[in-house]
Amino acid sequence: MRIFKYRDFSLMFFGRIVSNIGDSLYSVAAMLLIYELGGSTFYTGLAGFLSIFPRIVEFCSGPLIDKIPIRSLLVRTQFIQAGLLLIIPLAATVNMLSVTLVLVLTPIISTFNVLIYPAQLAALPKVLPEGQLTKGNSLFSMAYQGVDIAFNGLAGILFVAIGPFALYLVNAAAFFIGAIIFLCLRITNTTVKNKQGKRKQPIPDIIKKYREDLQEGLSIMFNSFIKKLLYGVIVLNLVSAATVAVFPEFGLVIGGTEYVGFLLMASAIGSLSGALLAPILKLERLPLGKMYIIGYVFAGCCWTLAALVPIAWLTLTLYMLAWIPAGALNIVMLTTLQKVSPKHMIGRIFTAATSLSGIAAPIGHLLGGSLGVWIGSAQVVALSGVVVLLVSFYWLVNRVVRELPATESLDVNSLINQEIPVGGATV
Repeated sequence: MRIFKYRDFSLMFFGRIVSNIGDSLYSVAAMLLIYELGGSTFYTGLAGFLSIFPRIVEFCSGPLIDKIPIRSLLVRTQFIQAGLLLIIPLAATVNMLSVTLVLVLTPIISTFNVLIYPAQLAALPKVLPEGQLTKGNSLFSMAYQGVDIAFNGLAGILFVAIGPFALYLVNAAAFFIGAIIFLCLRITNTTVKNKQGKRKQPIPDIIKKYREDLQEGLSIMFNSFIKKLLYGVIVLNLVSAATVAVFPEFGLVIGGTEYVGFLLMASAIGSLSGALLAPILKLERLPLGKMYIIGYVFAGCCWTLAALVPIAWLTLTLYMLAWIPAGALNIVMLTTLQKVSPKHMIGRIFTAATSLSGIAAPIGHLLGGSLGVWIGSAQVVALSGVVVLLVSFYWLVNRVVRELPATESLDVNSLINQEIPVGGATV
């Protein structure tokens, strides 16, 4: 492909793939090790809840990325993650390994990892011409999802085959190789310069402005039809995190430790398949409300059945199918927001939406892990599917959602003036 003739882009792309391999292997290894050491889904849920701290860092990472040269940031984060990962096998060697140590290290390692993606996105305009940016972003996204599909499943197999500590060494090696690749970058200066020569806005002021923009985005969403759809997205993120929290135990129930990776791989395949099908099926031409209702009914049924069937391959297939509507509807939701949001407010509306849905995940992890101890992992997975079905029922009895028109018939007036055609009238 012509885009790979740009040297720095090629290095960032392949460095990202290697880094994502390390991240995929690490996320599964950490989950399984925490369950093995703690012996309870509560600890895996707690580990997921602690991921709220990396999210806070990601929230504030913009000013940091502006001030630190991208090459230096990418290299240092990779080396630091590799070093932190080596603490686990070292602690095991000297008989000092505990679930507390892994729980403390997990959010710290994740914190450094969340800086990589926005840093690379910030660097893309520096290494590609404007006409290649869309393709560059698409390749980065495909690399992320493709690595997840391949290595989430492999991580579970490797955990059983070579053991957790050898897998941590493989993780550290991946991050170390990523750092070496990023060292070859020739980006000399990626910090943003003020064209007027004025001093940059202080970080507290930036955070204050961000908060104001977020509040404005929230106000717009919660006074429009978007909120009724967003509730469902938030609930989906909540139950998804709750389900993942019990995967170490649920994997054992359906076939063995390696099935934890297979379950994560199944959700990634389903989500990616849905995202690819959305433009092919031209879902923007279908009634938005009915599509969400039918999609969530299908997802909820497959999700619930996945927890109840006694055959492992059928569980994986049903769980994969459950994620196809989520992947497709995510594309439809993004398209809808892009169409109805005023151009000068699209950033804050997207920020409000992603912030709300992101907060649901840590809460879901803690809730799912705690419920797993009380009622069992299979019951948590089944209950999550039932909750998805309840969301679809809520939309079914809500006239506004039920009669939402196709995305292609919506425009900016649909949001600002709240004029949504419903059954020949407007609401």
